Amino acid sequence: MSFSATLFQTPVMALPFTHVLFVMVQLTLLGGLVMFFRPLLIGIARALVLVVRPRPTKDELAARRKQRAQAAAVVGSH
Repeated sequence: MSFSATLFQTPVMALPFTHVLFVMVQLTLLGGLVMFFRPLLIGIARALVLVVRPRPTKDELAARRKQRAQAAAVVGSH
């Protein structure tokens, strides 16, 4: 048996060609939509991340910076 005859006897040919083509067209269209709306989807994902884990306020950042500076001064003095 030739390679092509062996290849075409596989169960892959159990699917009709039109069904495979239709699925490929659908995946292509879905990929195009995702690429077109990518900035919007990235923005939505970033907003969801901020909902789950909000950014610290400026006061909290200043307090954290002050604590790190004090810790560095204590370590540097020894």
